[in-house]
Amino acid sequence: MVLKDRLDQLLTGFVNNGPSGAAMSVIRNEEVLYENYIGYANKESMIRIDSDTIYRIYSMTKVVTCVAAMQLLEQGKFLLTDPLAEYLPEFRQMEVYRSGSEAALQTTASEKQILVKDLFQMTSGLVYGGNATEVERLTSQVMKDLHQIEEKAGESRLRQFSKNLAELPLEFEPGTQWKYGLSHDVLGALIEVLSGMPFGQYLSTYIFEPLQMKDTFFRIPDNKKHRLARLYDRKHDGTLSPNTVLDKNAEPIAVMESGGAGLFSTLADYQKFAHCLAMGGKTGDFQLLSKHSIQLMAQNHLGDEILPQLGWNYDNGYGYGLGVRVMMDQTKGGSTSEIGEFGWSGLAGTYVFIDPKNKLSAVYMQQMLPNFETYHQPRIRNVVYGSLD
Repeated sequence: MVLKDRLDQLLTGFVNNGPSGAAMSVIRNEEVLYENYIGYANKESMIRIDSDTIYRIYSMTKVVTCVAAMQLLEQGKFLLTDPLAEYLPEFRQMEVYRSGSEAALQTTASEKQILVKDLFQMTSGLVYGGNATEVERLTSQVMKDLHQIEEKAGESRLRQFSKNLAELPLEFEPGTQWKYGLSHDVLGALIEVLSGMPFGQYLSTYIFEPLQMKDTFFRIPDNKKHRLARLYDRKHDGTLSPNTVLDKNAEPIAVMESGGAGLFSTLADYQKFAHCLAMGGKTGDFQLLSKHSIQLMAQNHLGDEILPQLGWNYDNGYGYGLGVRVMMDQTKGGSTSEIGEFGWSGLAGTYVFIDPKNKLSAVYMQQMLPNFETYHQPRIRNVVYGSLD
């Protein structure tokens, strides 16, 4: 009861000061230690958050994408040390940005090939769109042009997006820096090529259907759209207003099957996925991944010179593995979580952590910007671990 009381109090505090609603599940060894739903999925219509609520999980998609790619690694379809261009030839002769703006761009030929592991590790030189660097600005334009990409026979929009991205210069030499970006979207394109299946179909066939994740998809079926939680913007005074801008790039268009941020899911569905990993990759007779593959994913892959570039203070003590943060040093982050605990989070404040050593997984869902993750996530971790015997 200690865990329930503490988490109820914590989540109620979150909802009183932030998101319209919050939901959380904690499972250890197949035993549900906590599951609760607090507040509203839609404040205006007074629709309460519940077990049917569907969320935009944004970057928690990345963990699914990396697990899918690891399944293909287990089948011998690629090696982590293979050049990406062996499978996606558009990345064979990359340029690296040096100086100048779009009109007078200075680039040099890349001295290093992007390796497949660079996609997993976010060390590829591919970035997100933004305004901080010239490559971010160029990437923003490619993202905007996504809407104009026509579906071609035999080639998905995701595959075409990968080719368009490869025409841009990299922000740095592959393997020399860490920067959060579109690497896992390209990993989705790699999965399409290696499996011979559309990315979404691959995920459905080899992850969602075997785990009975019936409410996880890139495009919400019409008969389930009423279950999607409303996304809110929080103003400085604490008031919430519906955010309609981001959804224009998601439903109903679902521009492409984004391995970096495209999935919708429920608390129960994502917990099925998370807890399977916590249990060593097996649920019943279904093996999602071997425990050896999970061990490889969930250890730090960044060298000492790159590791500080993770750069998010609330992630102090974490390294970065194959698409996941992984706890390396509890003292740096003041965290009570286990060494080897791993996971990730999503733009609207969703969060997962997985601990195979304790057969423990926790999933937290909300839909708010800014997401308050720096406040929420360390507290969630410390309350869960601080309440376990």
